[in-house]
Amino acid sequence: MKQNGRLVFPFTAIVGQERMKRALILNAINFRIGGVLIRGERGTAKSTAARALAALLPDITVVADDPFGCDPDQPATWCTNCRERAAHGESLPRATRRVPFVELPVGATEDRVVGTLDIERAIQQGERHFEPGVLAAANRGILYVDEVNLLDDHIVDVLLDAAAMGVNTIEREGISFQHPARFILVGTMNPEEGDLRPQLLDRFALAVDVRGIRDAASRVAIMERNLAFEQDPEGFYEKWRPQEQALARRIEEARRLLPEVRYARADLATIAEMMSGLGVDGHRADLVILKTAIAHAAWEGRQRVNDHDIVLAAELALPHRLKRRPFDDDVTIEELDKLVTKSRERSKDAPDYETQSSEGEQPGESHEKKVPKLR
Repeated sequence: MKQNGRLVFPFTAIVGQERMKRALILNAINFRIGGVLIRGERGTAKSTAARALAALLPDITVVADDPFGCDPDQPATWCTNCRERAAHGESLPRATRRVPFVELPVGATEDRVVGTLDIERAIQQGERHFEPGVLAAANRGILYVDEVNLLDDHIVDVLLDAAAMGVNTIEREGISFQHPARFILVGTMNPEEGDLRPQLLDRFALAVDVRGIRDAASRVAIMERNLAFEQDPEGFYEKWRPQEQALARRIEEARRLLPEVRYARADLATIAEMMSGLGVDGHRADLVILKTAIAHAAWEGRQRVNDHDIVLAAELALPHRLKRRPFDDDVTIEELDKLVTKSRERSKDAPDYETQSSEGEQPGESHEKKVPKLR
């Protein structure tokens, strides 16, 4: 699929790095998860995967002449301009466009990120004029931040606030402007160049540590695929088109199913018991695990969260939140599976009920009641 007029390396052609790809896909299914931090050495397909995901996602319907990509079918999320136009009886024109992929410029200032209000124009001409920033450009797409650990902490705070709230509000001299800012925040970093403060680390919903693949056969496959793509991008993409289309359809089906996924109070108790037992600070991890587990259930075509969903969600939500000593190994799936089993046993007497997820509701999506199980 093309991005800014150029073919992008297919997502499904990336060798290995399954955990990173899963974290990105689950965020694509549910924007409300809150983004992913990818930590690892250079040359491990971090930026390639983020770009490939954006190229893979289906086109979005937007207000044609709106710079913020507002969804004409979701008036509750409209920017200030679209709300005012609709209030005056104007019919908003529609168009379709590719999902945006926006890379944060190196050295971006706060004004460049959030946008600016032209106060002088407002005072002299009585017109409110807002100059969109990076957050506006990234709405309903992917905002990619390379070397996020080298950014000013305040800029990272602004990005994380917008990602969590889904809206950007600018207020100056009694004048305000608001626009939607719903995007998948993908931050990448090389830990050898310094880390993020713990407070900022915790605000990234998911984290993945990626390493170079050691298996020789897989390294040969990486070289072969990259050389084939460089020599004939169109031919290479055509070869992978069926896999790309199948993955895109599966993501769409999971999005439709997401609001129908149910969880029980026992699931909440299990997550809480596990986080308490691991000594995880705060409550953000609990919520992230629940949202991610719901998205994973939808990904697998199920309408009910199970322990497997919780285990895989914890694997993505815990790496940057656990208090670990240097040289400690990552918590394994097997260890997490045992923790969930123990937590489930300890919480078995908790009063139970089932709750239907309120997650999802992606802009412009209609939700079907049943989706066949995906393989």
